[in-house]
Amino acid sequence: MQNECGLRSFFLGGFECSSHRRRDGKRLDLIAATQHDRFCEADYARLHEIGVSSVRDGIRWHLIETCPHRYDFSSLLPMLKAARKTSMQVIWDLFHYGWPDDLDIFSSEFLGRFAAFAREVAHVMHNESDNVPYFCPVNEISFFAWGAGDFGVLNPFARGRGQELKAQLVRAAMVAIDSIRSVAPRARFVQVDPVINVVGAPDASEAEQNAAAAHTRAQFDAWDMLSGRLWADLGGMPEYLDIVGVNYYVHNQWVYGGKFIEASDPRYKPFHQILSAVYSRYSRPVFIAETGIEDERRPEWLRYICDEVVEAIQRGIPVEGICLYPILNYPGWDDERHCHAGLWDSCNGSGDRDIYRPLAEEINRQRQRIQPLLLPSAVA
Repeated sequence: MQNECGLRSFFLGGFECSSHRRRDGKRLDLIAATQHDRFCEADYARLHEIGVSSVRDGIRWHLIETCPHRYDFSSLLPMLKAARKTSMQVIWDLFHYGWPDDLDIFSSEFLGRFAAFAREVAHVMHNESDNVPYFCPVNEISFFAWGAGDFGVLNPFARGRGQELKAQLVRAAMVAIDSIRSVAPRARFVQVDPVINVVGAPDASEAEQNAAAAHTRAQFDAWDMLSGRLWADLGGMPEYLDIVGVNYYVHNQWVYGGKFIEASDPRYKPFHQILSAVYSRYSRPVFIAETGIEDERRPEWLRYICDEVVEAIQRGIPVEGICLYPILNYPGWDDERHCHAGLWDSCNGSGDRDIYRPLAEEINRQRQRIQPLLLPSAVA
């Protein structure tokens, strides 16, 4: 399997970096809440110890641009230095649900400010390292548009504006890519969204069956818009779709208007078939950008994902990595409960974190299993 993503390791660690405002007005900052901002060097070093040398991490726009077009990179520079010191390859999220408070996300000003912000980030990274930079311009465009523009559960809590928001976020991703490429022509871009399968109930009407199928098709909207296959007037081109990152969790398949379904359900679509559909549609390098589960099922879930990835690779689908997300336990968005979903727990005052041994052992088993499937030129 030829490695087209350029990832340094097959397994990646993903640091939860959401920074949106809740309905009660509180701004989330999961990088700070997990103390990853204080101990990022130690966190990166820990990952190297288990054979992981590529990660997903976040840039917090709301901290950097506190006034229009005035930038303070003190929240980012220590992370860049830590990545350089530990030789950690980072895919940086520019927009992970959060933006400066003075901006209306639906406005043209939002696009201009995001483009300028992306350009300044590229300059800073160019000054820090000559490595090829990796970015996720806008995380989960289709999902965020649904949650924030249609369903009203994420800021700005809109309803009936999902398609409008989706188009706006696609524009934002494209202007960010253009800005970054003007500074760093070699930059790579990951476009991340969940992959899903929605089915109709056995007694569903034809209209409900069609609605389920339409919901499933909508998972491709952002990628289609970016590549110019959908809504061509947005300006999408194949050049905007570089690396496809798919997010997949246990709840990514469900009955339309009903409950989630798991792998034991005959209506469940095996994950390798979903991966095949994505690769067949775009012929772009693909990796699992997020996957994980809480509590004792963590090793079991990783084993299932790896089984499906191995099946996909053996069928000729070049799946080039699996990002364990989140890699750290974290406080829940809404209730701040302690979510045991990561490989490591909260840290003490020295930055030490307890490791969840069953998951660590499963990662090691799966690394040894998958390594022989990769060509010598591909990642380990």
